[in-house]
Amino acid sequence: MKSSEENRTVSYSSFFALLKKANPPKWIIAIAITLSLVETVAGLIVPIMTMNLVDQLAESLLSTGVIILLILAFVVQTVSSGFSYYLMSYIGEYVVAYIRTKLWDHVLHLPIPYFDQNASGDTMSRITQDTGVIKNLITSHLIPLVSGLISIFGAVAILVYIDWRMTLIMLIAVPISGLVMWPLGTIMYRISKKMQDKMASFTSALGRVLTEIRLVKSYNGERMEQEQGNKEIQHLFTFGLKEAKIQAIISPFMTTIMMVVLVILIGYGGVRVAEGTLSAGALVAIIIYMFQIILPVSQMAQFFTAFQKAMGSTERIQMILGTESEELEKQSVVPHETAQALRFDGVQFGYHPERRIIKDISFEALAGKTTAIVGPSGGGKTTLFSLIERFYKSDQGAIAWGGQDIMSFSLESWRKQISYVSQESPIMSGTIRENICYGLEREVSQEELEQAAALANASSFIHDLEEGYETEVGERGIKLSGGQRQRIAIARAIIRNPKLLLLDEATSNLDSESEKLIQDALQQLMQGRTTLIIAHRLATVVQADQILVVENGEVTGQGTHDQLYRENTLYQKLASQQLYAMEQLEV
Repeated sequence: MKSSEENRTVSYSSFFALLKKANPPKWIIAIAITLSLVETVAGLIVPIMTMNLVDQLAESLLSTGVIILLILAFVVQTVSSGFSYYLMSYIGEYVVAYIRTKLWDHVLHLPIPYFDQNASGDTMSRITQDTGVIKNLITSHLIPLVSGLISIFGAVAILVYIDWRMTLIMLIAVPISGLVMWPLGTIMYRISKKMQDKMASFTSALGRVLTEIRLVKSYNGERMEQEQGNKEIQHLFTFGLKEAKIQAIISPFMTTIMMVVLVILIGYGGVRVAEGTLSAGALVAIIIYMFQIILPVSQMAQFFTAFQKAMGSTERIQMILGTESEELEKQSVVPHETAQALRFDGVQFGYHPERRIIKDISFEALAGKTTAIVGPSGGGKTTLFSLIERFYKSDQGAIAWGGQDIMSFSLESWRKQISYVSQESPIMSGTIRENICYGLEREVSQEELEQAAALANASSFIHDLEEGYETEVGERGIKLSGGQRQRIAIARAIIRNPKLLLLDEATSNLDSESEKLIQDALQQLMQGRTTLIIAHRLATVVQADQILVVENGEVTGQGTHDQLYRENTLYQKLASQQLYAMEQLEV
């Protein structure tokens, strides 16, 4: 286990590595720093001009030049401060945009196992909230830090020149502050990490509930979700109070230290003025410089807190960026452009090493033919499709397309060969046109769009809609019926012109009219394509070219309907139950 100190060191290096990779325009950084210097120099001139002004007034003298220089210093300070702030904000936005882009690109290419193990709300929190913490550090705290450090060093240098004794009194406060700030920083680092983890958990809960709000309301789950949400909110409240306790120590402590120093300076300085060893103007200048040091120091305390939070955010962001992504690089081998045979050869797979879902499967789905897969639930049928899609890698064995291992193809080129229509085909928020054309990188003509919809038996209901193909379907297609969503999914599959078609319970849970339309659409879709169908209802696959019986992760039967009915006990049982029941209903 790494210590807290080691974790912080890693976070520091990770944070600065992210800034370096963002590579913001260096000329903008140079201008921003130059303007910060100009602002600081102008600010440091003000107390000197004020000292001269006070001393002249004490002697009943007033120089117009001093007044003009004082006004000019204020103007330069204001203008340079404004431009410097804008440029530094630009740099902050630029860096955070880079981090968010890098995160978004990486998340899109993460493998399915990552999403199996991490709630979507947690990932959303990393991209939005954690990057927001880093943005807050750069845009709201980095500017005061840069200009504040310059102001502190400049003010101290001038104060040493004016009176070194008074400067020494102020500098005594520095080690005293450090002794308190350092241990508090370690505590704040741990608290901020836990706070952001709880915020990610709360965001995840929000996403889960709001996505399935109809389920929550249908089953009166409001009270249960309210209680769980309140627990998350209380956790946030608790950690928020812990942060507040640290802040309640830091801010008053720093203020008290500086006020004590200020009182000592005024008292000691007053004595010096009375003795004639220090002018009244010099005392005024020292007090102004004191405030020019106090303000940056208090801002640095805020920066210190924000920096600890940013380190926690950086650590979580790097955890995502450090997760291995899918291999999307171009391979030299290109899949065949025509339908090929798909072969499983001794394939084994388990989501966990100690439990195999697919034990040892070998079969061949003939090119341009239909292969149906039947068997009890939990036997591994859908997992076979996941392996074909390369959502997961098989533990042993190989899957070949046209005699070529599918792992030799790039993911992009391989997945272009496939269309997958599932029992609950996902529909994205957007229009019908956007859903049918989803994932295509080419322009789709209206004629091609309508042809795909017609083949999917979807054109009739689409034309009945007021806005036709531009109709908004709502979140997850909630404005459409189950049969309509399924037909749009089939149209999406048709327009891709796949060579390999995967159908997973594509007609289940539909009324008889919708099922008939979808069955007709699927017949159109399957022509000339290598097709694999998962089905619990044997009536939908009795005409398949071959049927596989899969149970407990193994193929226990293979052949046509008639062959399996004669030779396979499980298939005979399933067929007798289902087909006989259907005949009775028809009678």
